[in-house]
Amino acid sequence: MSTNKLDQLYRSVIMDHYKNPKNKGVLEDGNVTIDMNNPTCGDVIHLTMNVEGDVVKDVKFEGEGCSISMASASMMTQLIKGKSTEDATKLAHTFSDMMLGKDLDDSIELDDLEALSGVAQFPARIKCATLSWKAMEKGVSGESQ
Repeated sequence: MSTNKLDQLYRSVIMDHYKNPKNKGVLEDGNVTIDMNNPTCGDVIHLTMNVEGDVVKDVKFEGEGCSISMASASMMTQLIKGKSTEDATKLAHTFSDMMLGKDLDDSIELDDLEALSGVAQFPARIKCATLSWKAMEKGVSGESQ
C-alpha cells in the first residue's frame, strides 16, 4: 500500500474514533477515577475504571480535546478492557515507545493504535496522544483520586 493511501487510512481510523468514540461516558460502578489535563493544549480526560483484583473489568472516558487525544482515549479503552493491569501497563509503555519512535515488541498487538504512529513526527502532539494512557497508568498503579 502506498504511503499516501496508508496515511488516508490512518486518518480515517482516527476520525472514526473521534466522531464515534468507543466507551464514552462514566462508569457508575467504577472504583477508579482519574482526571488529567494537558495544559499545553487544553485536552482534558476523565477516566473511570472498574478494576477487580488485577483486571480492568470495564473502562469509560469523558473529555474534551483534539481528535488525536479523544481518538487515543477511545482506542485505549477498547484495548485495555478485560486485560490485566500488568498487560494494560505494558500496552501503555509500548504506545509511549511508538510515540517516541522506538522499536516495538512485535508480540504486542496494537490494533487501531497503529493509526496514531504518525503523531511521533509532531512532538507537540505526543502529549495529546498519551494523555489518556498516562491517566490509565496512574489509575492502575493506585494513584486514583
